Amino acid sequence: MNRGSMVGVSLGLVLIVGLFAWVFTAPYLSNQGLGRTPGIIIGGTLTDAPDDFTSLNDSVQGPLFMKQAGFPPLVVYLSWVGTEEGVITATRPDDGYWAKRVRERGGDGWLRIGDATYEMEAIEIHDDERLAMMEQWAAKSGRSMDEPLYAGSEPLRDWEVFFWEPK
Repeated sequence: MNRGSMVGVSLGLVLIVGLFAWVFTAPYLSNQGLGRTPGIIIGGTLTDAPDDFTSLNDSVQGPLFMKQAGFPPLVVYLSWVGTEEGVITATRPDDGYWAKRVRERGGDGWLRIGDATYEMEAIEIHDDERLAMMEQWAAKSGRSMDEPLYAGSEPLRDWEVFFWEPK
């Protein structure tokens, strides 16, 4: 192999390693127009769960990071609302990957809210309790249950709800 070929192969390997490093450490980027790229690093400081998660509603703005246990590692951004007992998250009823993982593998994972990361467990909520939790989620988002969160999505009343409790 000549020197030019070795440089080309080396440059190719560096690019591949860089691409993989970015893919596996990038946060969920759907709100930034870059697609839905998951990451694997949640960051934050592992913290004991508060006695009441409602205290975080006003003090922490923006989405939380959610990381599911197991392989492959997955970190995504989620909208949320804190309750006394835990955290409500919601997702479109589109058979999305993270919701399917909760159903099939259990809901063990971590939520990062601000700089604090909490060890949590998610369960899917159904029926009337789902609607009541979704109303809380919609209210924090400033939306009505009959409107979509964004163009092309289902009305919020149809979304799937997952409740996270401290482990």
